[in-house]
Amino acid sequence: MTDHVPALAGAVTIPDPILLVGIGASAGGLEPISEFLASVPPNCGMAFVVIQHLDPRYKGMLPELLQRVTPMRVLEITDGMKLEPNCVYVIPPNKGLGFANGALRLMVPPEPPGKRLPIDHFFIELANEWRERAIGVILSGMGAMARRGWRRSRRRAA
Repeated sequence: MTDHVPALAGAVTIPDPILLVGIGASAGGLEPISEFLASVPPNCGMAFVVIQHLDPRYKGMLPELLQRVTPMRVLEITDGMKLEPNCVYVIPPNKGLGFANGALRLMVPPEPPGKRLPIDHFFIELANEWRERAIGVILSGMGAMARRGWRRSRRRAA
């Protein structure tokens, strides 16, 4: 029989293995991403990957901007990076993202600029690799257009 050790007040048990939250947002998604991450407890035990639809020539400042709103570590992804709980990972500009052997893999996007769908591609990779340990969050500034798309996707799933 093992001894029961009470949890510390405010402590969060880190799930084993961790959950991975993919956050997809349009180019204007800084505010909703910031609000979302500001509301997440810093010791939640989850890892967060942020993907935005951005111009491939855009100089990424997202890690620095998000670090201002969360006490979790915010890192720009490098190829082969291993995920840790209580961290936020941001895709660098002009890259695709997937997984290999449990690590993040940066890829050259196969589509030309203007035709790229990095969020879609990443969510497919996330579902295939992480399955029930994955959570997807879509933050869209498209208002009524996004709601119509959501309703259509729900109808197709039913």
